Amino acid sequence: MILILLLTLGPLAKGQEVIRQVSCFSSTLKAQADSIKKEMADQGFIVVREASMTMESGYEMPVIVPLTQGTWYHFAFIGDLSSKLYELRMYDYNEKQVVYEKHYGDGMESNIISFSYIPKFTEYHMLKPVQVNKKKKDNICGYIIMFKKVK
Repeated sequence: MILILLLTLGPLAKGQEVIRQVSCFSSTLKAQADSIKKEMADQGFIVVREASMTMESGYEMPVIVPLTQGTWYHFAFIGDLSSKLYELRMYDYNEKQVVYEKHYGDGMESNIISFSYIPKFTEYHMLKPVQVNKKKKDNICGYIIMFKKVK
């Protein structure tokens, strides 16, 4: 009986699509990220986390981060230069939106969303960056950096 059950359910379990985050490389985004990291270091921040990510046009890419109450954080999202719209929303643990930023692509720095945040509670928060690109539907490079104030 167990063997029949495993043979029946095996293909169903294998058939589920798994979403995996894939990193990407863009020399322009890397240069912009390095510039932001230097500027933030000069202001007393350290990099806590950073990652490049492959995104799909018009779809949010959720990023979950643990934040500590009263700590000063700074976040930077860098989108592909060819995108026309960049948005970032941040939600607290209760799914209440605490940050919303929107930029339109018309210039070198328009692809960067940067903001500071001091959480009221120690809990996980979710960042949801999205970019809209008319030329590319998928394989759009994005870069996100999380800083923490130490000085």
